[in-house]
Amino acid sequence: MKKLMVPSRKNFIAKNESFTCKKCGALVAPLGRSYRNHCPFCMYSLHVDRDVPGDRLSECQGLMKPLRLEKGNRKGWLGMDVIHCCETCGKTIKNLLAEDDQWERIGKI
Repeated sequence: MKKLMVPSRKNFIAKNESFTCKKCGALVAPLGRSYRNHCPFCMYSLHVDRDVPGDRLSECQGLMKPLRLEKGNRKGWLGMDVIHCCETCGKTIKNLLAEDDQWERIGKI
């Protein structure tokens, strides 16, 4: 029997939804003008995406710790990206910094 190959999606899947932070318990509202994927209060994220942002296919589901800020090449707040690392599997990703993020807390949690 021939296995059917399903192409993996490469483009961003928009998910602008509220969530409760698994780290600090804060209720996080949608960003509005863009998409939020981390808590603006403690800056933690959750490893929910596997291949592209918004696919929600990750089996890991680990907490992603904010490590540092880096100068980004995209249009984020202050032109900066937040670098997150999954505490469970070690995957590292970049996320746009939003204007209401309490980025000063990175490294203090």
